[in-house]
Amino acid sequence: MTLGLRHLFWHHREVLKELLNAFPPLAMTTDSSNTTALHTAATQGHIDVVNLLLETDSNLAKIARNNGKTALHSAARMGHLEVVKSLISKDPSTCFRTDKKAQTALHMAVKGTKIDIVLELLKPDPSVIMLEDNKGNTALHIATRKGRIQIICCLLSVEGINVSGINKDGQTPLDIAEKCDSVETLEIASVLKEAGATRSKDMVNPSNPAKQLKQTVSDIKHDVQSQLQQTRQTKAQVQKIQKNLKRLHSSGLNNAINSATVVAILIATVAFAAIFIVPGQYVQANASGISLGQANIANKAAFLIFFVCDAMALFISLAVVVVQTSIVVIEQKAKQQLMFVINKIMWLACLFISAAFISLTYVVVGRHAQWLAVYTTVVGGTIMLTTVGSMCYCVVMHRIEESNMRNIRRASGSRSHSFSVSMVSESELLNEYKRMYAV
Repeated sequence: MTLGLRHLFWHHREVLKELLNAFPPLAMTTDSSNTTALHTAATQGHIDVVNLLLETDSNLAKIARNNGKTALHSAARMGHLEVVKSLISKDPSTCFRTDKKAQTALHMAVKGTKIDIVLELLKPDPSVIMLEDNKGNTALHIATRKGRIQIICCLLSVEGINVSGINKDGQTPLDIAEKCDSVETLEIASVLKEAGATRSKDMVNPSNPAKQLKQTVSDIKHDVQSQLQQTRQTKAQVQKIQKNLKRLHSSGLNNAINSATVVAILIATVAFAAIFIVPGQYVQANASGISLGQANIANKAAFLIFFVCDAMALFISLAVVVVQTSIVVIEQKAKQQLMFVINKIMWLACLFISAAFISLTYVVVGRHAQWLAVYTTVVGGTIMLTTVGSMCYCVVMHRIEESNMRNIRRASGSRSHSFSVSMVSESELLNEYKRMYAV
């Protein structure tokens, strides 16, 4: 009968009214969960049906379901303001009715977002705001946990509210707000502090040491969890940075290897071509002491220096090309070592090709303009020696710094330093370890 009654009143209010007039006890019928038609109508927000049922029997508002919730609980939770007003007008005492969790309709209302419903429930008797559920939570505790800042401001405006009530978990509303990291709860914590709220640990209660101990343990647990979470986040960020640095390092090594190969090919090409394109060309006719096809400048010391340096540059470059095209290195450390050796060999090739060029200038300019060759020697030699010397200095200093860092790490590892000191020393080392150096 009850199920049929529910379906009927949605669209046939007049028929429902006639049925209730004819059979008044029909409104009191319930289903297996002790739910009446008033419960359903209040949950759905059908104010006309609610008024009709209350006119038939106002005691319907006092009937609770098996879980202890009245129609006012359901209407307050679902946010139906007109239904709440109608139920309170028939029986204001229902504001103090509690369910099996000892929660009132106000506890239900603060879980939602309708401030008007909260104000309506406070009108009959504002002292309802002090009632606690089975866990010791007042409406302010629940509103804080749900992050309803507007409702919290509404509750704080009620005279006599206890802004620092402690629930059975030893938490005040301010404790609940500060244990959440969202923007809303941080704002709620600020509002509660302005209203005079305090933390449970700041409320000394010598008569209850067990509660103090429980609160202390809870605070320590929360702090440890926060530190562990921060440590996990930091570790994840460090691993991500290490992965990116490793990828960049590998990419840089590959680029350096490819560049060395290209430069070696260019030097080998120039050195090979230079030996066949010399100033003065070659001997075209037979002459005493001279071979046919010999370079006209072959008997000069400058040409001999050019020939030796050019040959050295050619074969060194070819050796690099052979190594680069024959050996495939996968492991990072081995790749670094290979690049270190190849880089130093390419320095020699550049020095030899520079020396070959300078020696050939003494032949090209002639005796009358020999000062040009001297000028080229001074300028070129200064540039090359300064460049190579600077890079050698960087390499040596880098090796010394690496050795010092390893010694410091070994020394710090053998001592019993705190975690914070270790982090500071590591950060200082990383800050110092930011210099450019040759491979």
